[in-house]
Amino acid sequence: MRTVIAGAGPTGLLLAGDLAAAGADVTVLERRAGESNLTRAFAVHARTLEQFDARGIAEDVIATGTKLARLRLFGRVSVDLGGLPSRYPFVLITPQYNVERILEERALKAGARIVRGTTVTGLRQDEHGVEVRTDGGTFAADWLVGADGAHSGVREALGLPFPGRAAVRSLMLADVRLADPPADVITVSAVGSAFAFVAPFGDGWHRVFAWNRGHQVGDEVPLEIEEVRATVREAFGTDFGMGECRWLSRFHSDERQVERYRTGRVFLAGDAAHVHSPAGGQGMNTGLQDAANLGWKLAAAGAGWAPAGLLDTYQSERHAVGRTVLRSSGGLIRLALLSSRGARLGRDVLGGLALHVPAVQRGLTGTVSGIGIDYPHAPRQADVDLGGARLYELLRQGRHVLLAPEAPQGYEDRLLHAPHERRVLVRPDGYTAWAGTQGDLAVALRAHLGEPR
Repeated sequence: MRTVIAGAGPTGLLLAGDLAAAGADVTVLERRAGESNLTRAFAVHARTLEQFDARGIAEDVIATGTKLARLRLFGRVSVDLGGLPSRYPFVLITPQYNVERILEERALKAGARIVRGTTVTGLRQDEHGVEVRTDGGTFAADWLVGADGAHSGVREALGLPFPGRAAVRSLMLADVRLADPPADVITVSAVGSAFAFVAPFGDGWHRVFAWNRGHQVGDEVPLEIEEVRATVREAFGTDFGMGECRWLSRFHSDERQVERYRTGRVFLAGDAAHVHSPAGGQGMNTGLQDAANLGWKLAAAGAGWAPAGLLDTYQSERHAVGRTVLRSSGGLIRLALLSSRGARLGRDVLGGLALHVPAVQRGLTGTVSGIGIDYPHAPRQADVDLGGARLYELLRQGRHVLLAPEAPQGYEDRLLHAPHERRVLVRPDGYTAWAGTQGDLAVALRAHLGEPR
């Protein structure tokens, strides 16, 4: 199976590694000619770390960053991640380039190829395959995945609209050194017309988001470090000794989502399919979850055993999640940027009270971390200790895992069996495909894994 993936960001690289590990011929096309470590994303949430665990790279990623078990959203509103039902009850603060590096190493080791300095300019598809046109030549593939960002050339070539609107304009972004950094790992404040967010990368650099209601200009207006300092001072009463700056950027945050994630043999994932506000740090994580969902389904199609309609479940499962994240992150950013002092006070008081209600706390932490996001017919499967190994260690082989007393015959090429008193069929992406009794097992295996050999 030949697969072309447009985009060597985290989404495209995780997908490339999964497909190459499954034996697919994978080519990744990347617009960037060289490496860049100046990126916006910096948070890796618990569900993403579980997906990394299922690929044997969670500890590598964790070693690059700082664990944070509590988030302070606005003033006195604090969210405790320590109670998450996961091996990873925290958010990991690490620059996106660390995630990309580890995912790229994995993809290359599995046999994927990365072609840099190449932009998709068009495509043509039929029932047999896809012809991908680029500024450097043409590539033939059985499947094409557009993971090439908010300005996706694949989405443009499909002629798909990207409906939505700008959520926040004139956001300032800076990577700086601080002589007197804040005590909290993540610090957020909104005072008057200013909003600011400060988080450490763990290597002496800090990421700063800043926004000033009184100075809204276009992305093309040059940004100077003094404008960032002034906004941070207004929000916090100090600029924390802001000194050397390695990166400055002014941007606007959109809320957009494409209606169709699949068009024939072409799929969209990550920012090519959905973009939203940076609140909650869910952008990169949502794209990585897209890739985890799509990869094993494309591998099953390539291996010839995918049940009818399996590839269509990518749309039905992931589009709804993208819509949920768009709404939740949009709600968080609007709460953060409330204009009146009275509204901010009400937000802080009521928010603090609400988060003392266990159900509210679970709902918010579950959504932001991804741990509480299930699919309609496939809930998230927590890790299970199976004696000699854990469930997520078995998932590293990229196959379904059956927890059951008996081992079925004829599915050895797509299924691992682990002795267990229950009967649960777990998908390669760590969601439960089926749970039931021995009498239903044969039917369930045919429904989810096709006919036995």
